[in-house]
Amino acid sequence: MQFRLETRVRSPAWMNLVLPVAAVSITLVICSGLIAAAGADVFAAYGALFKGAFGNRFNFIETLVKAAPLIFTGLAVAVAFRAKFWNIGAEGQLLAGAMAAAFIGAREGLPAWSLVPLMIAGGAAAGGIWASVPALLKVRFKVDDVVATLMLNFVMFYGMMALLSGPWKDSLSGYPDSPDIRMDAEFPILLEPTRLHLGVLLAGVGALLVWLLMTRTTFGFAIRAVGENARAAAHGGIPVNRVVFFTAVLSGGLAGLAGVGEVAGLHFQVMATLSPGYGYTGIVIAMLARLNPIGVIPSAIFFAAIATGAETMSRATGVPVFFADVIQGASLICMLVALLFTQYRVRVQTLARNA
Repeated sequence: MQFRLETRVRSPAWMNLVLPVAAVSITLVICSGLIAAAGADVFAAYGALFKGAFGNRFNFIETLVKAAPLIFTGLAVAVAFRAKFWNIGAEGQLLAGAMAAAFIGAREGLPAWSLVPLMIAGGAAAGGIWASVPALLKVRFKVDDVVATLMLNFVMFYGMMALLSGPWKDSLSGYPDSPDIRMDAEFPILLEPTRLHLGVLLAGVGALLVWLLMTRTTFGFAIRAVGENARAAAHGGIPVNRVVFFTAVLSGGLAGLAGVGEVAGLHFQVMATLSPGYGYTGIVIAMLARLNPIGVIPSAIFFAAIATGAETMSRATGVPVFFADVIQGASLICMLVALLFTQYRVRVQTLARNA
């Protein structure tokens, strides 16, 4: 027998649901070998992992809170990748949004009612402006967007650290953190006495709005057309460079909202450890969701569950908490392999025996 890859004319609709589930399942099976190598029971470890994420109301809400920034960064990547703008800079755009939110939220001269709206708008604008830099470099000077967006992450992080260690350093605490925002600027808690804040609701609404934008508007159609075939879109009258630029700005704005939520909903200031790599995890989430804005929600919740339940698993079985990072990386690899089957099908040919 001989196996041959044959190009598909069209991918079946059921693949959109089956492939992510299959990728996650295969990931868990592969990673079970590492759990066994650590000397732990596989079923007990996974049981502790998901119990730590969903075992009671408190754990479930903590998982949702952890998922909120991941939804925003996943949406940011999904939108950008649809237009073939390879935005690897959601991490820096998140930090830009967080810094803008913290600066606005600490202003004493602003009326209390205006703080939350201004922080949301300012954070989104800051993220969008930061994303516009590599977008402009791409459309005007053909600079590689992968390199530009990635490098700007470091520019933003070290610029932020310079401010936190110098003129923006909190004089009260003495630590390299920004001053706390006003209490009036904090996101309202949706369910006392938990940490379920307004940012979680905004993330869910944001996913719905992005889905409507991508599927029900002319701009969304233009994004998809440019991503499918930029040359054909240009012949059809779509201004490709303009679409790519504004798609990048939208992507950066969504990542900036992730930073707003972390400042206004959880930490109430900017610090060096504000984001444990949410921008990079957003890439994996978007790919696992197949760039579908609605699919980003369960994908982000899955990754949040892994991160939230890892400590419970570690305490119960001794498996290191870094195992969560292994699952995240392995799931991306499995999803990339699974995506191969959306473009190709496997044909089995029987070779005739020589007489």
